[in-house]
Amino acid sequence: MTVQNDISQLRTDATTGLSTRQAPLKWVVVIDESLPAGRAVNAAACMAAAVGRALPDLLGADGRDGSGQVHPGLPWAGCSVLSADAVTLHALREKATAKGDVFVVDMPEPAQTSRIYDEYLGLLAGTRREDLTYLAVGLVGPRNRIGELVGKLPLLR
Repeated sequence: MTVQNDISQLRTDATTGLSTRQAPLKWVVVIDESLPAGRAVNAAACMAAAVGRALPDLLGADGRDGSGQVHPGLPWAGCSVLSADAVTLHALREKATAKGDVFVVDMPEPAQTSRIYDEYLGLLAGTRREDLTYLAVGLVGPRNRIGELVGKLPLLR
């Protein structure tokens, strides 16, 4: 997975009192529609891990249930999981990385075919950006900007 754009300018102030549809930030994960369910879920989980590491303020406070059990915080902005074909994913990533106010994380195809992370890094280093096939792209940014980028992409089914 690769991370693009300077996220220091991305404001991740928690707005936990608002609907996710009113939150100033929007988080989407777009998955290749041709992936089988297991690989699609893997891609989404990897996108979430990378976003959580880079933008920990997207996670709300831990919650406590009525019995006193603690439940780890979840993303206050929510996360929509959408689908697109491989060509659209590639174009989406290119457009998103051109925007300075969008955090982009992606999963190139070798990330799921390599069993050794160093092997994946070697394959990635030997492949030009325009030759990569993306299995998933995660975007976090201002609600209107993300909306412009993902347009009418459907939910993953």
